Amino acid sequence: MVEIPLGMLFGFLFWFFLRYGFGGFYTVGPSERAVLTTFGRAARIDGQTTLNDPVSASLRADERERYAYPQVRVVGPGFYWKLPWQRVHKVSVATRTVSIAYDPEVPDANNGGQVLEAVTKDQLNIGLSGQLRYAVSERNLYAYLFGVKNSLAHVMGYFMSILRDRIANFTAPPALLAAGVPAEAVAPGADVIQTISINDLRRHLRDLNENMNLECASAAARYGMTFDAALITSIDPPADVESALAAINTAHNQVSSEISLAQATADQKLVMSRRAVEIETLNAQAEVEPLLTLAAQLTELANEGPEALRAYLRNAGLGLLRKTRQLVLARDLQHPKEAK
Repeated sequence: MVEIPLGMLFGFLFWFFLRYGFGGFYTVGPSERAVLTTFGRAARIDGQTTLNDPVSASLRADERERYAYPQVRVVGPGFYWKLPWQRVHKVSVATRTVSIAYDPEVPDANNGGQVLEAVTKDQLNIGLSGQLRYAVSERNLYAYLFGVKNSLAHVMGYFMSILRDRIANFTAPPALLAAGVPAEAVAPGADVIQTISINDLRRHLRDLNENMNLECASAAARYGMTFDAALITSIDPPADVESALAAINTAHNQVSSEISLAQATADQKLVMSRRAVEIETLNAQAEVEPLLTLAAQLTELANEGPEALRAYLRNAGLGLLRKTRQLVLARDLQHPKEAK
């Protein structure tokens, strides 16, 4: 029987205590979260998946089964101790900012991660620059740690694909329709300036950013990363077409100005016509009203009897006689004697 020296046994126990006893303590910082695994399996919440959490509300019906990740127990900030067969996976949940052209796997791509190239619907190559704010989703740490090998690279590729698709298919609403003018009132050619896609993109840059935020809302449920904001700051065409584009924009701006002036003149004439009709209508009503009143009075007198109507006519005739300067009496030719 082999005897183990007492010193070797004591040294092993001392090493084991330092390595797994004292060395088993760990801390989680204020901006960190951790997941503890035992023999490679994360500590899960029984019967709970991301489908039970509001984080999956943005998923489509066909995606809910595919991205049903288990809910894990999240270790918050503090001082802890783990067993030798357990492992701590720490992540930072602080918000970070990167360029929209940043590629984690190939940092030199996209002009060193500064300009993202895309193609518009009229086949114009443009360069996009801007910033993207993101953070690790504490509500779906399983997807970030164990669902995807390189979450940031996967999410950046997902973002670039959606952005390029939106650029290639972006169609801005006509300016007059956006202003509330009915479609039947828009004259042909009134929105000719809208036919250049880069002008549409620059004019509706805010709408494009909001659209990207909506499209990326499901990233937390898919990959465990939340997009705080996507901000595209500039859209630039190639240098060799910049001057030609400026000339086209100038011509289109002149056309748009003439159209706006013509529309304003037409609107002013319409307003003046409406007012003239209203004035003439009021004048006609003012002339008709006394006649209607007189007709009503005569009807009432006629209902009282012929003597009342005859007396009214006599009194009205006397009033007219007072205003006359010359009176011509007609002679009755049938009864001359009676006339005398």
